[in-house]
Amino acid sequence: MKPQAKEILIGLIIGLVANMAGTYLYIYFFSKETLENTLQMALNNDLLGSLIALGAILNLMVFFVYIKKRQYFRARGVVLATLIAAMIILVSKFL
Repeated sequence: MKPQAKEILIGLIIGLVANMAGTYLYIYFFSKETLENTLQMALNNDLLGSLIALGAILNLMVFFVYIKKRQYFRARGVVLATLIAAMIILVSKFL
């Protein structure tokens, strides 16, 4: 595997994990229900895409850390993870 591809993959994985962590943190701090109940209510009320979008805010911080450290290929991976989250939100809105 090329070194650039490896760095992009690392950024992608970290971006996806940051998105999940951001979603979890949002639910933990702003929901009175459990994680499972909140996700079920969001799915029933077509708000799952909104939760994913709020979780993606954490990707912004990760992206700027990588830019500051001049790790541009990892930053590209984080952008790719954000685009994947956007596609999931788009699909969830129309299905």
